[in-house]
Amino acid sequence: VLTQFNAACQRINWSQDQELKTRVFKELAAGEKFATVGISHLTTSRQHLSKPSVTAERVPAGWKLDGFVPWVTGAVHADYIVTGGVCEEGSQILALVQTDQEGVAPQPPIEMLSMTGSQTGAVKLNQVIVPDQCLIAGPVENVMKRPDGQGGARSLTTSALALGVAGRAIAKLGEEAAKRPDLLEIYQPFNTECEGICAEMFATLKAGTLNGGFSENIRGQSNSLVLRASQALLAAVKGAGFVKGHPAERAIREAMFFLVWSCPQPVVHANMKEFACVLD
Repeated sequence: VLTQFNAACQRINWSQDQELKTRVFKELAAGEKFATVGISHLTTSRQHLSKPSVTAERVPAGWKLDGFVPWVTGAVHADYIVTGGVCEEGSQILALVQTDQEGVAPQPPIEMLSMTGSQTGAVKLNQVIVPDQCLIAGPVENVMKRPDGQGGARSLTTSALALGVAGRAIAKLGEEAAKRPDLLEIYQPFNTECEGICAEMFATLKAGTLNGGFSENIRGQSNSLVLRASQALLAAVKGAGFVKGHPAERAIREAMFFLVWSCPQPVVHANMKEFACVLD
């Protein structure tokens, strides 16, 4: 929930309208209102479909959004949703939508494999009019891509979270290894790999050389690590880890999330090749 709130704030800050930013940030900082994002359909989700999930059309009053935003964390509780749509010629816009506007219909939260408590659900946009003041960016091609590397599927935010889940699983594996020395040869390589990826990521951030290719590479490594580490933990703790509430089963469920959350297609493909033991 926090990552989606932060993502909304980050993108609202992209707006050139200082009056809009001042008003909205004042409400958000005071805790009076809650903002979230619905942007996966502009980056990774439903990109395989021929028809855009949400269309955007220029109208005299601003922009008209029509369609279905598939994934919105905390949708039923949000006051603002940063979302967007695709124009007829293929360009995209990003806008701030108020949930009390006519035509905005948050759907009931979805029961998911993990993180159901995030209250994630879809939002229907039935010819919602967004005034020009609430246009954050666009119309441009790939509106979510930023030259500064901020946000979206090409940022390091999701990779950092994957490494956090992996690190927790590896730490639990270390606790098991302290009681069972035979697990040291499993724990130590995992721990070294996790520390290495983290070091590479922070070194790149410090050097200011972050780019899309590096982000995808780190995401692929992070995905691979969290999936393998969580399964290794389950194997180490055996049947106890298969019981709901155990750290191992939680790690397994949360690790699966990184296969679908803001995951660029090249990363998905690389992970699937690893599953199939297909080597380059």
